[in-house]
Amino acid sequence: MEETKKASGAFAPEKEVPRAALDGVLTIDVDSRVESMEEQEDARWHQLLNAHRTRKILTGELGGVEKLESGWVVAVTYFNGFRIIIPMNEMMINLNGDGRENADTLNRQTRIANNMLGCEIDFIIKDLDTKTKSVVASRKDAMLKKRQMFYFADEDGTQPMLYPGRMVQARVIAVAAKAVRLEVFGVEVSVRARDMAWEWMVDAAEKFQIGDLVLVTVNEVRAKSPDEISVSVDAKSATANINKDNLKKCHRQGKYVGTITDVYKGTYFIRLDIGVNAVAHSCNMPSLPGKRDKIGFVVTRINDNYEVAEGIITRLIKRGA
Repeated sequence: MEETKKASGAFAPEKEVPRAALDGVLTIDVDSRVESMEEQEDARWHQLLNAHRTRKILTGELGGVEKLESGWVVAVTYFNGFRIIIPMNEMMINLNGDGRENADTLNRQTRIANNMLGCEIDFIIKDLDTKTKSVVASRKDAMLKKRQMFYFADEDGTQPMLYPGRMVQARVIAVAAKAVRLEVFGVEVSVRARDMAWEWMVDAAEKFQIGDLVLVTVNEVRAKSPDEISVSVDAKSATANINKDNLKKCHRQGKYVGTITDVYKGTYFIRLDIGVNAVAHSCNMPSLPGKRDKIGFVVTRINDNYEVAEGIITRLIKRGA
């Protein structure tokens, strides 16, 4: 009898089954606990409350531009599953050089914001309603905070983190045919496509897309205050110049295929398929080619100073789209 008790005791559980295994969701690990949807939402909302209290910079994807019933035009993003609205006057969109100086400011801001859809933006929560779980934020506050952090020296007089000559990462927030709009640590900068890459492009969207992170070199910083900052950058200086090496592939009287990237005052700017920029001042064709056309090109001169091949367009291979 005593031996039987010992044998049965050998198979007795070492500890009691936790109560969590008897109530609620039964999990694989009996010591774990599964949170309900309401508890998960409360935890995510608590993160927003903390961010609001500490004025923490948050990041989300610009998902929409809407006009509310109140008449407000707002940008919409999401964070932790919650809808965040940013009034258009809190987006701090740089309107310099947009070519619509005589148009209404709100329309100009909205137009640029539409082109920015899909990009990452920083924001700081300004107000929230716990009952409706609605959140209002400001991109302007986040950008001003980043400017103070990166463009100005600390109280001890140390050098700012962002200064001329430094290579930095920038966000691509909008792309047009001839320019790329970047956000460089709280400052929006419009950079010409020819300053973004060594190779000539028909459209900057061929190489750059909204949401990309690109390396740029800071050329100039003019900073009076966080509200008054202008920055000049380019991406060419941050990458190796392959034009010189590619130019060695060209030979005088050589015939090559290329695409016309632009036409200006009778001059054709061409990107040869071998990776060389080329210029033609004339073409031996009954009808003149145009931008995006695929053409045949004969090299008459190698211009090492400007790192281009010069020559003549000899024939049309294919009309561009």
